[in-house]
Amino acid sequence: MVKQAVIILALIATVALPFVLRPERTAAARTDESLVVITPHNEAIRQEFAAAFPKWYEARTGRSITIDWRVIGGTSEIARFLEGEYVASFQNHWTNELRRPWSSEVLGGFHNSRLPANASPEAREAREAFLASNVGAGIDLFFGGGTYDFVRQAQAGRIVDSGIIQRFPEWFRDDVIPRHFAGEEYWDQEGRWVGTVLSSYGIIFNRDSLQRLGVASIPRQWDDLKDPRLAGEVALADPTKSGSIAKAFENVIQQQMQRRLVALQAAGGADPKAIEARAVSEGWRDGLALMQLIGANGRYFTDTSQKPPIDVAAGNCAVGMCIDFYGRQQEEAIRRRGGGEHIGYATPMGGSVSSVDPVALMRGAPNREAAVAFIEFVMSMEGQKLWNFRPGTPGGPEHYALRRMPVRRDFYREELRVHRSDPEASPYEEQDQLVYRAAWTSGIFREMSFVIRVMCLDTHVELARAWRAINAAPAETRAAALAVLQNLDVVTYEQVNGPIKQALNSRDKAQEIRLARELGSRFRAQYAEAERIARSARP
Repeated sequence: MVKQAVIILALIATVALPFVLRPERTAAARTDESLVVITPHNEAIRQEFAAAFPKWYEARTGRSITIDWRVIGGTSEIARFLEGEYVASFQNHWTNELRRPWSSEVLGGFHNSRLPANASPEAREAREAFLASNVGAGIDLFFGGGTYDFVRQAQAGRIVDSGIIQRFPEWFRDDVIPRHFAGEEYWDQEGRWVGTVLSSYGIIFNRDSLQRLGVASIPRQWDDLKDPRLAGEVALADPTKSGSIAKAFENVIQQQMQRRLVALQAAGGADPKAIEARAVSEGWRDGLALMQLIGANGRYFTDTSQKPPIDVAAGNCAVGMCIDFYGRQQEEAIRRRGGGEHIGYATPMGGSVSSVDPVALMRGAPNREAAVAFIEFVMSMEGQKLWNFRPGTPGGPEHYALRRMPVRRDFYREELRVHRSDPEASPYEEQDQLVYRAAWTSGIFREMSFVIRVMCLDTHVELARAWRAINAAPAETRAAALAVLQNLDVVTYEQVNGPIKQALNSRDKAQEIRLARELGSRFRAQYAEAERIARSARP
């Protein structure tokens, strides 16, 4: 009995000891309000806005507030989450409040902004009921990510007009925040979303790794990433998981389209529309071919756009494609920790647009008043300063230099330069700006990501092996093998706008799976043949 008692006491002590020795913690401060924000923004951004906004809000309202961040991944994951939440919320509204039977017609109609002419009355009634409702997902704001996802949320009816444009019309003018710039849309005319900060895209590189590989010059253009010496050294993200990286890939393709347009216009021609159509089709092919070779050099395709800069800084990869501020932040972090100047970042000249990261009010926001106040704060000069002021400067962030470019043009005035992290940057004045032409690729943005995923990610083992074999082959064989590798007849611009688009937009989701399998098999066979040709000429 004594032995058993000792054993029991020992077990009790083992369980209780961590609780007894646990350091005392002060209770979390209670606040008057809580704001729920879903975001793909990184921890540094979240921390600085979580520190600055409550002070601004309490000074104006006398009420304390805390931000409840919901971080579930990139914008693609956020979009899927919101869709699921709104389906469940509207189903409850439709069946329990409106006392209507749920059906596939209701499900397909309530968030469809483009109901066909032959849509059923039930589908139309569901759409009208949703737009008239205040159903929600328990989320107040969607903050950060590219415009593509915000446009889709607006079309679905999940984000609504916050009234910010009507309240502050002086902010939404060409001399402050233009409606459009270089082909990009900076705010929604109906006020459902507004751009808060600018994003461009570029290349982060590790000078030590490049030296190790015998690459003397730093990469300054997208074309530099197809250098065979970079095989297995390029950090990339899956464009179907990261909206920002998908946008970067779209920039690569748009640059090739514009290069073809300039070349064809210089050659002369009678019909400008025919010249443009040819440039778009050929530029699409050139852009995909470039992305294929960049993918062939890829070390991996990660699910998150935050991983490539970290791996490049650690020396696990020599270069990576990333959003500008991820590159700048990593460069600064290494320098601050005494790591020197071996990490650099470059935006390809004429190869990147300046697009916006918006903020939007969610339908059914639990704390609408505070959500609208947050939008006002972010768009005010107080909020804009957080993006690019140095830590510790008046109105700047507390701990982190966010290294981002504010959307407001009036931020870039001379008297503020002394406080800025990037005083020389002036996105509205940059030379050789890539002009985004939405008509060329915005309608096939999802299809583009799908094609690149199948062409480079799903078939990466075969692609990388063939690419290495080609670069080891004699010159006379290399061209023949490369031609087979880069046969893109099944993913032409016309194919993507036709059967591929139809399959991906079908209600039958099995079509997408079948298409991925068919295209994947085609590319694998093609890559195997290219490898065979390359190896056949080797001794």
